[in-house]
Parts: sequence; C-alpha cells; structure tokens
Amino acid sequence: MSIDLSYNDIGHGQPVVILHGLFGSKRNWGAIAKHLSAHHRVLSVDLRNHGDSPWVDGMDYRDMAGDVAHFIETHGLDPCTVVGHSMGGKTAMTLALTRPELLKRLVVVDIAPVERETGFDAYIDAMSEVPLPACESRADVEAHLEDVVVNKMVRTFLVQNLIREDDKNGGGFRWRINLSALADGMDEIADFPLADHHQRFLKPTLFMAGAHSDYIQPHHMAEIERLFPKADLIHIPGAGHWLHAEAPELFMQELTTFLKA
Repeated sequence: MSIDLSYNDIGHGQPVVILHGLFGSKRNWGAIAKHLSAHHRVLSVDLRNHGDSPWVDGMDYRDMAGDVAHFIETHGLDPCTVVGHSMGGKTAMTLALTRPELLKRLVVVDIAPVERETGFDAYIDAMSEVPLPACESRADVEAHLEDVVVNKMVRTFLVQNLIREDDKNGGGFRWRINLSALADGMDEIADFPLADHHQRFLKPTLFMAGAHSDYIQPHHMAEIERLFPKADLIHIPGAGHWLHAEAPELFMQELTTFLKA
C-alpha cells in the first residue's frame, strides 16, 4: 500500500519532483529547489523511512515508486519532471518504466539501473551504536562515527538526520531515519528491479554523473540505452557521488539547460 510522503513545495510553473538518496531528505535539496523555483514549481519529498515521512517495512523500489506515483497523482502533477539521486534515482527510474505517463522528463543523478552494493551497512551499524543519550551535541555524535565514517563531509551529512527532542521528551537526540528498516532493506536498496522485456522510457532523460564517482561506469551504458533510448550522459567535473552538493553551480547549469530544452 502506498503511503503519503512528506514534502516541501516552492515556486510556480511546470512541476519538478525531487527524490533524495539514501540517508538524505528533502532538506538537503533546499538550495537546488530554491534556484529552480524561479521558473518551476518544485516539490522535494522525503521517501519512506526518511525525513518526516512515515516509517514502514520494506524498501522495494516498486513500492517506493508506488509512493511517488501516489504523490504525483494526489497533487495533480502529471506529467512532471522527476529528479532522483542515487536511491532516489533508482526509485525515479522504476517509476518511469512502470508509470511513464506520469513523467514528462527524467533526471537520474549518479546511479545506474543495475544492482550495486552500497557499502553502507557499516554506516547504519555505527549510527545505531551511537549512545545518543550521552551526546550533548552533533559534534559528540560525529566523534562516535569517525572511526567508521572517515570522510568528514559524509559524517556531517549523516548527522543532519538528528533531531533534538523537546525538554518534555528528555531533550536528547534521536535519528530522523528508520535505521532498522534500512538495515533490513539494504539488499533491496542495492538491487534494481528487472524491467519487463517491453518496458522502456521513451521520453527525454538525463543521467548526471560525478567525474570522480564510479556509480555509472562505461559497461552500464548498454543497459541505460536499452531502457532509456533518449538518454544523455554528462559528467560533472570535480564532483563525486554527491555532485549536487560538491559542484552545485555546474549541477544547476546542466539541469537548467536540460529543463529548458
């Protein structure tokens, strides 16, 4: 059963729906959404078990695409452009292949339509083991993570998922994401559902890759071209997997050009 997703809504014009990646939220896309809102209505959503959206069992992409389809239909957005990063990109691709009538264009950010181990199981374990009641600041939480999450930028990204309770609830931290559901669903997150032999998305599609990322590799192109015959691939110089945060100006330039075409 589809769930109602939490979202931010800004701007006016042709709708653009943004889907974040694993451990992300609609809040991470605030600057991009604000920029796009000059000419578009931008709806940034929290996918299931993330941000302010409900916690439920299962991280299957068909179910997640169903959540987004329900969101698009409920808000009368079809056809719209869907932008998805990483896990959100796989969700967007699944939606495009199964409900193409809901989309006008598709933007896939640094992920391919293939199975890929995330390598993030250790992050979930580390986050689960942080003694939150003993932590007085986000810096304390980061300190508990640094042996496992060695990249400072990634640690800072992860602790954006912390919420401080009000005094009546103890005033301590809790995680905004459903770590248990993510741990149980990691195989599903790594996977990509095999499309039926007839499923292809025949509308304009842009794949955006970080030049320093290996999430989209040359041998993935055959599958990309099979499923998305109108796809173009561009690389963002100087950026890795989180290219929208690492090179926001170049990212926005390429995205804006695609939306105007």
